Amino acid sequence: MEELMDFDEVAANFDPVLGLEVHVELATTTKMFDAAPNEFGGEPNVNTTPVSLGLPGALPVVNKKAIEYAIRLGLALNCKIAESCRFARKNYFYPDLSKNFQTSQSDEPIAYDGHLDVELDDGEVFRVLIERAHVEEDAGKNTHVGGEGRLQGATHSLVDYNRAGVPLVEIVTRPIEGAGARAPEVAAKYVQTIRDIARAIGVSEARMERGNVRADVNVSLRPSPDAPLGTRTETKNVNSFRAIARAVEFEMCRQAAVLSSGQAVLQETRHWQEANSTTSPGRPKSDADDYRYFPEPDLVPIAPPAEWVEEIRASLPEMPAARRKRLTAEWGVSEMEMRDIVNADALDFISDSVDAGASPAGARKWWMGELARYAKDNELALADVPVSAADVAELDGLVQSGKLTDKLARQALDGVLAGEGSPAEVAASRGLEVVSDDGALGAAVDEALAANPDVLEKIRAGKVQAAGAIVGAVMKATRGKADAARVRELIMERSGQA
Repeated sequence: MEELMDFDEVAANFDPVLGLEVHVELATTTKMFDAAPNEFGGEPNVNTTPVSLGLPGALPVVNKKAIEYAIRLGLALNCKIAESCRFARKNYFYPDLSKNFQTSQSDEPIAYDGHLDVELDDGEVFRVLIERAHVEEDAGKNTHVGGEGRLQGATHSLVDYNRAGVPLVEIVTRPIEGAGARAPEVAAKYVQTIRDIARAIGVSEARMERGNVRADVNVSLRPSPDAPLGTRTETKNVNSFRAIARAVEFEMCRQAAVLSSGQAVLQETRHWQEANSTTSPGRPKSDADDYRYFPEPDLVPIAPPAEWVEEIRASLPEMPAARRKRLTAEWGVSEMEMRDIVNADALDFISDSVDAGASPAGARKWWMGELARYAKDNELALADVPVSAADVAELDGLVQSGKLTDKLARQALDGVLAGEGSPAEVAASRGLEVVSDDGALGAAVDEALAANPDVLEKIRAGKVQAAGAIVGAVMKATRGKADAARVRELIMERSGQA
């Protein structure tokens, strides 16, 4: 285990500088340079063409929709859009890039000079400057067999080219200075903000557990803000907000210990170890010159017409920050409650349920309560919970109309999750609807009063709180399906207290 300095001591004695490279896979139908399907999952090596596999003589063709999505994302990040840009070959060998180079953009990105305002947990806004957002293709995926899924100790590796050639935008920040002790939070919130924007503008599913969004996290330390930048490390492919924050914190503590011992930080790539929240050494970090960039000879420059760019700009929807502010007011929730909703990744589901007819309070209750617990217990993302916004709206409607109590509604929801149908169908098939018929309720009340004459006398004597015992008896007799408010009214009528 590498030596670490206490984080508070690091924050007091060093100035951290961050750099983030966020990769956003684009949700196009086909890949960046060929007609292979852009689909997650599936059998290995089925979503490929000769271009995906880098076979000799295969020629790339640019995906226009990917360019449109890249422009949308660039505009949403307040970037300038290049009048002309071109692709380049980034030369390096990895098993999952069989042509020995990655088609990317070097000195001519499609978007540049942007910024993003990031809201932190206490409401403070931190501005991150964006140097560029460029288009490139993703690599395939290596699966290491043995060694607990890691390269170290593996007996052999398997390569799946399904992801090779998937279009993505890489968003590169300028050095992020001034974050101080909040550097871990700034890094995580910045990536979360990009994830939310990518979803909102419809360019990516942006599911981090699938690798649709992942970040390379650069960290360096210097003794003070006016000192030269320190030597950085780059932790590769971190794909959760918590891991991003922890990677920054760990590198700050590790580098501080190295510097305090009189040694130099090695410029290198590092790997995030989720099991123990640490980073481990990778390889010495390459500089741009090492990649021998040169223009891609098989692709012409891209020159998006200004009118097209303005059409895309005009089509952008409401940005997430403005939407959160609007919904906070419309739903009558506090800013802290809205942050809880966002942090639970439940905003879209609650909003869709409200649009489908649920009350804001009801939609929030079900998504943040029962459904969040179900997702956690079953190790699912909320998006994979088998309940729709329409289901939640229908369930809330049944409660609001008095046809189901909260307890009965939870039983109905269990049925929906089990695939038994919609909430109304489950309620009907399981016989869950509230009993509100005066005849049936009156009979149950009379039976409960006859069985508890002492309670009846107390009620008649003015101790109306004693009616709770009779309500409980009726609820038990009806298996929780009685309309409790109507039951209480009938008790008062029967005891002469109405």
